[in-house]
Amino acid sequence: MQRFLTIVSVLIAAAAQRTVPATAAGQSTGKPSVKSPTLVLDKPQVRAWRTTADSLAAIGHVAAVVVPLDRGADSPGADAIWVDDAGSGEASPVGRGSIVVVQPRAATAAPPPAGGSKPGEAPFTGMSFKPLFENDRASIIRARMEVDAREGFHTHASDTIVVYLSPGQIEDTADGKTVVRHWKPGDVEFEGRGTSHSAKNLGAAIDVVLVVLKPR
Repeated sequence: MQRFLTIVSVLIAAAAQRTVPATAAGQSTGKPSVKSPTLVLDKPQVRAWRTTADSLAAIGHVAAVVVPLDRGADSPGADAIWVDDAGSGEASPVGRGSIVVVQPRAATAAPPPAGGSKPGEAPFTGMSFKPLFENDRASIIRARMEVDAREGFHTHASDTIVVYLSPGQIEDTADGKTVVRHWKPGDVEFEGRGTSHSAKNLGAAIDVVLVVLKPR
């Protein structure tokens, strides 16, 4: 009998060692997922982070543009919003998913470069530009490059931040060199004031949000 009880005790102990806690097995604890912000762009003119709406407050008390990444083209909600204080955590219009936060910083007050153009002013085919809102810091635009879309050679009149909402491949030509750039949702591109280039979409349609900084 004693030997039988010893065997049972050993089996119970072994089973306990094989048991995986619910949280380790990936099961929900009922608490919201919080992701630390990742700094993806850091320049004198602007900073940008990739994070979640639940962790917006961790960025600090800055005024910024908040762009949701999980919202489909036909989903309710905002394409982008402005928050006067990211530290307050107020981002309810964009839901609770992944976001990109763009903080305008010091922008030049010098005149725009000669021949500079705003988004949508350069020659293009297969592209669309939808103004979302603007204030004294930036103009926010929703843009789309359809299949085979092209944007002619142009010079940026303002520093422009491109937040990619969908994956894509863009052939970019600048300074006599052509490269193919691959983008994924949440990627952030900085197009500096006075820089010139042309672009061609090599893949599926691409949706982006443009944050065009204003002189201050």
